[in-house]
Amino acid sequence: MDMIVHPALLFLALAIGGVGVALSIPRRRFQASLVGGIIAATGVGLLIVGLGGSALSGDGTLPSPVFHVLAIIALGSCLQVITHRRPVYAALYFILSILATAGLYILLAAEFMAFALVIIYAGAILITYLFVIMLASQSQVEGQEEGLAEYDAVGRGPITATVASFALLAALTVLVFSGLKDIPAPDAARVAAAEMAVLDRLPGKVEKALAREGLIESGEIVVGVEEAQGVATAVVRGIGGGQRRVALPESVSVTNTEGLAFNLLGDYPGTIEIAGVILLMAMLGAVVLARKFAQIDEEAKAAAAAALAEGSTTGGQGHA
Repeated sequence: MDMIVHPALLFLALAIGGVGVALSIPRRRFQASLVGGIIAATGVGLLIVGLGGSALSGDGTLPSPVFHVLAIIALGSCLQVITHRRPVYAALYFILSILATAGLYILLAAEFMAFALVIIYAGAILITYLFVIMLASQSQVEGQEEGLAEYDAVGRGPITATVASFALLAALTVLVFSGLKDIPAPDAARVAAAEMAVLDRLPGKVEKALAREGLIESGEIVVGVEEAQGVATAVVRGIGGGQRRVALPESVSVTNTEGLAFNLLGDYPGTIEIAGVILLMAMLGAVVLARKFAQIDEEAKAAAAAALAEGSTTGGQGHA
């Protein structure tokens, strides 16, 4: 851990951030959201300074400024998610945190995780939640902006929740850094065999790469990929029907997205189908809730119109 940030500085930053979050959580009588946000930002700034100092004392290069910007946006959005008094705005801030986290995944060359976060969370689940929150927070009293219950607008047990969450965060951070040395290195032969299996199912990609390198002629096609004596070769079928083997260039490799795609769709197709059914049921539930509120509104309007008509009739008779 000392190579990245000093443990004492990390725990101090977490403690300061915990105090800021505890002050930012909405209460019945005590409101200090602004002060809590400033204190939490101080903890984040202290951690960033510590990371920069460790980087300069190591190889002398600072991390990418894009990482710091995205991290600050993500942390600030997460703070607003758990401290904002209105659930609709909390859901919108959660979308912002998802987008910032997707940017961090892109910096780590994990494109699939970035797109999955945006499509699944920000594009499907969270939009459904936002729709349900907007329906559930409708006020039943005229002139009231929102019909939120007290347990939705006021935090319960803020000190206990903050202490438990930041203690868990500190423990997980220590486990991550102390457990890195215990992770065994992946088997190179197994990794190479897995990559060959994926490339064997992507003959079009291999064929385009070989044609770009000038290793095959026009009209030749790739029918498979093999590995012999540690050398990866492509089986190429010529125009006359004969076959020959061409060594694969170093530019031909399996990306993270391709490997995950074959892993998900090949090994876990049932899980993806179940997730689709769950999202469909969530959408149907939101439609049912919307229809219920619409019926209540129509009945209320009809009752109000009947009462107004009866009042007008009674008033006219009394005047006569």
